[in-house]
Formats: sequence, structure tokens, C-alpha cells
Amino acid sequence: MNEALPDVPEVRVVGLPQLTSGFDLVERLDLPMHLKVHGPLEPMGGEQLAQLSERINLKGRGGAGFPFHKKLRSVAESAIKRGVRPVVVVNGSEDEPACRKDTVLINRAPHLILDGALLVAEALGARQLVIGVTRESTERSMEAALAERGLSNRRGAAIRASVQRNPIRMVTGAAGSLIRSIDGGPPIPPGRKTSASKSGVGGAPTLLSNAETFAQLAIGARIGSERYGNTGLYDEPGTVMLTVSGAVARPMVIEAPTGVPLRYILQLAGAPPVPQGVLTGGYHGKWIDAATVNEAVVSRNSLDAVGGALGAGAILPISQDTCPLGESLQVAKWLAEESAGQCGPCYLGLPAAARGMEDILNGGGPAALEALKQVAKNVKRRGACSHPDGSAMFLESTVKAFTDDLAAHVLGNGCGRPVQGVLPLFEGGRMPTGIPGGPAEEETGSRQKIFVDWTLCRGHGLCADILPEVFQLGADGFPTVAQAKVPQYAEAKALRAVRRCPALALRLEEDNRASAPSRNLPVLSQGRGRRALGSGR
Repeated sequence: MNEALPDVPEVRVVGLPQLTSGFDLVERLDLPMHLKVHGPLEPMGGEQLAQLSERINLKGRGGAGFPFHKKLRSVAESAIKRGVRPVVVVNGSEDEPACRKDTVLINRAPHLILDGALLVAEALGARQLVIGVTRESTERSMEAALAERGLSNRRGAAIRASVQRNPIRMVTGAAGSLIRSIDGGPPIPPGRKTSASKSGVGGAPTLLSNAETFAQLAIGARIGSERYGNTGLYDEPGTVMLTVSGAVARPMVIEAPTGVPLRYILQLAGAPPVPQGVLTGGYHGKWIDAATVNEAVVSRNSLDAVGGALGAGAILPISQDTCPLGESLQVAKWLAEESAGQCGPCYLGLPAAARGMEDILNGGGPAALEALKQVAKNVKRRGACSHPDGSAMFLESTVKAFTDDLAAHVLGNGCGRPVQGVLPLFEGGRMPTGIPGGPAEEETGSRQKIFVDWTLCRGHGLCADILPEVFQLGADGFPTVAQAKVPQYAEAKALRAVRRCPALALRLEEDNRASAPSRNLPVLSQGRGRRALGSGR
């Protein structure tokens, strides 16, 4: 279970296709086929493009939903004020296991995305275009598309275009992470929040938006705002791309006009007639119950009104015969692993939240529930990026949506249902450990081991403050492990812990053996609820 979605799942269309035009003819629209299907695209001035974006109410399709015309004007004003050329960045870093709509577009309609990006670049006078991706398939498709257009990163070109490939991690999709990696740094949030519109790639004003957003802009520029507005709702015209997975017969990406009933989308994918709940917006989204599904239509405003979220367009129903809290626990563990490991709300708060959810499932009672609520509250608005906020929103929504199951676990002996692992999670079959950076360690290997000398240790506890990925303190105030592998990303912190230990009780040694992860790592305890929850593996 918890199988990863393929890069390009089945694609379906409700009504007339726009973004997916030509998908019934070929697997991938190369440049000649793209022009046959969509026709040529005339350039537009900056203000003309901003007015078009405003008339069609184009908002970012990566999750935040920021109005595109405001971003466009902000970049233009900043570039003019500073007298520098801006940069255009396409964010195709679709790193959430439940999202594939941008990956589908990049793999099958890359030139539609490039149309929108080049339209913006010409309107702004930009001379640099970067497309951020994280998958081998999207890298190949976009590099082929640039070659088909004769675009490259060579000096002297009218516009220098390149593809930036980053690892598949939740935090690499953040705007700050992508910009930082383009500038040669690590693909993690920079630690301080700045506006890309004012200072982005190389310090220049940068227009960064999601891949689908640029494709929607290209459609609007071709057919005009009036025709664009004939599809979908009056206040949210056009179509949206949705990834539907979870407890469905056929995981798929669906292009649908706004205003289509959500229940119809679920029926297309073969979801249960009466789902126990539907996670909307992905793993930084919100749950809605079966009754609410019947009220909701596919639109940002409609889903917000019923307590859901459109987010990045991921829709995940679960059936009545699985434990929703157990399903959510697996997601919470994965979210904890996806931390960049550089701020407390992430590398301390998210594992603590996952442990809190597990304590509830293992019979921790009302105290465990209150502890989880407090942790979720504490991580919000304190991180270096939006990952802690989105993860906390998911956990709070879980507690709010499944009150009957919550009561059964908090006040009784549990709901009695297994965890079937229907929510897609793990790339390459990896399993969650609850340790921030766990996936990276599996990929790159740990090179060091840290040891505690009990004859010297005096329980100062500084090691747990500096290296919480490895050390936790027991009830007696002493570390709970004697030795453990150090995640590669935390090696510098491990060295600092050794140097700052007041009792000189720590030492580091190189560990080049290819072995399984140490059992001394402070993984989330399976507890006494393992059998009741089921492995779901």
C-alpha cells in the first residue's frame, strides 16, 4: 500500500479540453504538433498582459492562489525602479506524493507552459528564464522542448533558458528554495522571507509562478478573456487541473471547468459512493466529510466555504473501512521527514506532532489530544517556510473532521479499523521514520556515528538541544541512546555537539559500513497500537 503515483497517470477531461487539448492525439505535443493544436501566439505588452490576467482572474495554481496580475505589476515596477532586468522562473517542482497535474503538463504539453513563460519574459524585458523541476521525466521533456525552440543557456542569446533540477523533497518546491538553488545554494528555504518580486534570482526582481499558471496564461492569451470566461464560474473562470488518488479505482489527473460538482470528479476516478472523508488540497490541505462533499463544487471559493481547500489541486477520498487517524499519522510522519532541518518548528515541532498523533492512537487519552493541539498551534507562523504552517493545518483539520473516531481512540479502545495505506506517500518504496531528513539519509547514506561515553556523561542535555535528530533526553535527564548514525545533513551539528559537550562525553567516528539504519535512532515508537493499526505496508 501507500504506492507512489506514476509520473503520468491516466488523464481525463470534463467538457471541452483546454490545457489538455491534443492529449487524445499524441502522448507528448512536440513543437510542430503543439502549433497545430493551439496555433501561434502573438506577443503582448506588460500592461496588456496584466489586464488579461486580471480579467480572467488568474491566480497561482501552486497552492497559495496569489493573483497573477499583482505579481506581474510588482515585478515590472521593481525592475523599472531599480533599472535591472527581471528573471522569469517556472516552478514545476511538484514534490508532493499526491500531486501530478504539473508533471503531466510538463511531460505532455511543455510548450504550452513555455508559451506563457516566454510571453511574460518578453513583456517584462527579461533575459533569463529558468524552469525548476525535480523529476527525471520532467527534466527530459522540458530540455527537449527548449531544444525544439532553439533555446539554450549560452551567452549572447536573446533569452537564456535553462532547466534547474532539484531533489524530490517537499521543501524544494518552496519559492525561496528554488531561487536559492538557481543561485548555486542548497535547495532549501533561505531562513528569512523575502519577496521574489523585489529580490529573487541573483538579487533581481523575479516573477516565479507555478507551471499550470503559465499554461493557463497561454490559453487566455490565445482565446481572449471573453472566450476564457465562457468556461466555468463567473468569478473563477476557466478550468482546473486536479490529481485524484487515495481510495479510488483509477488514480488520474482531470481537467475540469470550475463549478463541476466535486462528487462527479470522485465518481470519475471510482471513489467510494459515500467516502468517510476527502482530503482536499493535498497534504497541506484540509479534510471534508461525506455530507460536505455533496455541497462542494470544484472552485477555490466553494471549497474554502465548506472548510476544504483547493491548494495544488490534490483530491484524496478514503473509504469507510480504514482508520482515518491512522492514515493521517502516516502522512504526519512523512511531513516530519520532509523538514529541511534548519528551524525548530520543523525539525522539532513536526516530529513532536507526529508523536502526539501516535500517542492518541496508542491510548494516550485526552492529555495526548491536548498535547497534539498545543504542538500544532506552536509551529504555525514560526518556520522559515510554509511547511510547518501547512502541516499544522493538516493535523488540525484531521482532529476536527473525524470527531467520532477521535472520541473512540481518546475515550475508548480505538475504532477497530486497520490502516490500509490508501494515501500515496513514498517515492521508491521508502517508509516513514519520523526523523527529519530520513529520506535523504537513505539516499546518500550516513558517514558518521556518534557515541556517548557513560563514564563521563553528566546529563547536561546540551546534545539534545544541538542535535535533536539523534538525541532525546529520558525521564532521568540523560540521553536515551548510546550510539546512533548521524543523518548526513546534520553532520555539522553533530560535530558542534561533540565540541560543546561540557563533560566531553561525546565522540564521532566514521561509519562506512553499508548497513541498515541503527535501531538506536529515536524513531517514532510503534507502541502498543501497532497490531490494531495494521502495517499497511
